[in-house]
Amino acid sequence: MGNKSSLMLREEEIAQIQDETGFTPNQIERLYSRFTALDKNDCGTLSREDFLRIPELAINPLSERIVHSFFAESHDDRVNFLQFMKVLAHFRPIRKNRENRLNSREEKLRFAFSMYDLDSDGKISRDELLAILHMMVGVNISEEQLTSIAERTILEADTNNDQMISFEEFCRALERTDVEQKMSIRFLN
Repeated sequence: MGNKSSLMLREEEIAQIQDETGFTPNQIERLYSRFTALDKNDCGTLSREDFLRIPELAINPLSERIVHSFFAESHDDRVNFLQFMKVLAHFRPIRKNRENRLNSREEKLRFAFSMYDLDSDGKISRDELLAILHMMVGVNISEEQLTSIAERTILEADTNNDQMISFEEFCRALERTDVEQKMSIRFLN
């Protein structure tokens, strides 16, 4: 999908991205500008290192998991603009009159679930939950407290008593959470 030398996306590329992600042409062009600014090698794709140069991401305790999400659909260590936009689409606010499969409540929950499911086996284990808690709080909470939080979370969410949290159990546990609001970022208009 183009690189810095093309500076502009072609109309058909914008239309394809708009169709697949729900972003407006103006949002696509602004995000393309940000994408090309991150593309230090001027090759039309981003590496993991390119992502980690984003200051807000570099200081996020879950930066590794967030960056990993951009590469989940990639077959190599590079992400093109369309792949970049598809991940960002999960964080687009939901518009009641315009459904988009990438940012529906279920897809937002799937994306959040994948942050915890470190081995991608479709279940969140106690150890995976503990690893994410470690990433989030570092050494600010004792190991015993973190273990207690992980075990209590599993106990409350695990309805089939397999000591794991399935996607369905994860959704049920977040039933009363405003995921649509909490997983939305207002993009430039």
